[in-house]
Amino acid sequence: QVQLVESGGGLVQPGGSLRLSCAASGSIFNPRSMGWYRQAPGKQRELVAISHNNGSTNYADSVKGRFTIARDNAKNMVYLQMNSLKPEDTAVYFCTCTTRGLDYWGQGMQVTVSS
Repeated sequence: QVQLVESGGGLVQPGGSLRLSCAASGSIFNPRSMGWYRQAPGKQRELVAISHNNGSTNYADSVKGRFTIARDNAKNMVYLQMNSLKPEDTAVYFCTCTTRGLDYWGQGMQVTVSS
């Protein structure tokens, strides 16, 4: 089993920044990928950013140039630095990890961008 614990969400004003963190523990061995998804009210869950173990990353077009994903393999951590936040970034953000052929998800945390 793998457990993912997210932190760093909350309320921020438009134009502000937040840094999300996710700690993975349990039966982890060289995760194939770690990343972030989000789900806004009434919308489907969507990919925000993902980091693969070959060093490549993928971002949603809507966050390119504003968000940066980083991964610490030694600590089994993944981070999401979010800058220039917009109201449309408001959503529940989920950490995800793929290891040993299985996908794991965190419980999700709210990020609200509002003045």
